[in-house]
Amino acid sequence: MTCLEAEPLTRTASPVAYGPLQENGMVTAGLDFYKPTMSQFIYEQERDTEATLTFKNRGEQRLLDYVDPVELQARLDGIRDRGFNETELEFLANHTNAQGERMFSEDYLDHLRITPLPTVDIRIENDDLAISATGEWATTSFWETIIMSEVNELYFENYVTQNGIDLFALYEEGDRRLTDKIAFLQQNPDIKVAEFGTRRRFSLRWQKHVTERMQNECPNNLIGTSNVALASTLNLKPIGTFAHELPMGYAGLADARGQSIRESHGRMLDDWYDFYGDELAIALSDTFGSAFFFEDFSPERSEKYRGTRHDSGDPVAYGRAAIAHYQNLGIDPTTKTVLFSDGLNVHKAANITEQVGAETNAPFGIGTDLTNDLGLRALNVVMKLTRIKDVRTGASAETVKLSDNPGKHTGPAHKVAQYKNEFGVTQ
Repeated sequence: MTCLEAEPLTRTASPVAYGPLQENGMVTAGLDFYKPTMSQFIYEQERDTEATLTFKNRGEQRLLDYVDPVELQARLDGIRDRGFNETELEFLANHTNAQGERMFSEDYLDHLRITPLPTVDIRIENDDLAISATGEWATTSFWETIIMSEVNELYFENYVTQNGIDLFALYEEGDRRLTDKIAFLQQNPDIKVAEFGTRRRFSLRWQKHVTERMQNECPNNLIGTSNVALASTLNLKPIGTFAHELPMGYAGLADARGQSIRESHGRMLDDWYDFYGDELAIALSDTFGSAFFFEDFSPERSEKYRGTRHDSGDPVAYGRAAIAHYQNLGIDPTTKTVLFSDGLNVHKAANITEQVGAETNAPFGIGTDLTNDLGLRALNVVMKLTRIKDVRTGASAETVKLSDNPGKHTGPAHKVAQYKNEFGVTQ
């Protein structure tokens, strides 16, 4: 029995709810769907690039208190050694767009079949975990969600054990909270939710339990899951397009090549649409600040793209800005999507719906509040692209993200200052 086919979460079940990736060998159990979509795009567009992804703990908890670096390294090495299995590759091979065309090419899937993930470096720096991975960009990218989910699972496994916490008491509290959320959604059928909780989940088993309950009890609200393995196992729509990593990488490569950083953003949006078309035409809006994004989201791009995704700053203010942007271009905003995905819960989703939902299509990606709300304090960890290299020329550059929330800016101070000047960001 694999963790994706786990027993019910009852006191008669085994309390071992952890370590699912090394038990079932599924890389996709730790992957959000935006990882293979970006990976294939990178493989086709920027094959000769090398990337470094770096893990960061943005929270107050000391990860070393409950995460043994040796144990974490063994888990990640096991995932790397196994790689993608044929069941996982078959799911990607069979995934089609609205026109019935295959989304993932055989050439790309063959590449995944024969190319191992790069090694992961785990160290102790500043009295806490320091994790990074460097290698071919198309495959190094996968480590982001895998490492984040594994760190979370190992942390909470040991936290529960070392503090003598009754695991099933946690399940019962989590289920009580989940029941309240499901009841709220049942009373608000217009709130459409994608489960986005892979990266900061309590465990894969709990994520599956949450998603199954929503699928069974509020199916009119649930539009899909970001988790690739759960989409396959539960026959749900996989949800995801691209993350900050992609425009960050394009900008970094432009920087390394002596090209315009500012113009790289629009080029990335155009390349993405040309590659995937309408199917994945939801543009993430805050890599270099939403003010610049709307400036760069030309009439042609605004017409072509089905919508945008909000991931930092005031969601209602963003929704109103998006509506105004479309109206100023003579585009009916009710024909466009604004996907909200920043630290949401069902009550925040209801408030956003009340404020802007009548003027635009507004689904919600809800993560941690669904998959790690059992009464323990969730972790606040991220893993971002920090350096990109053009292998053909050897030119490389550090990468930057300028969030609408200044606390989420990433990159070395001198590069952040350069990008703020380039993109007109004052915060």
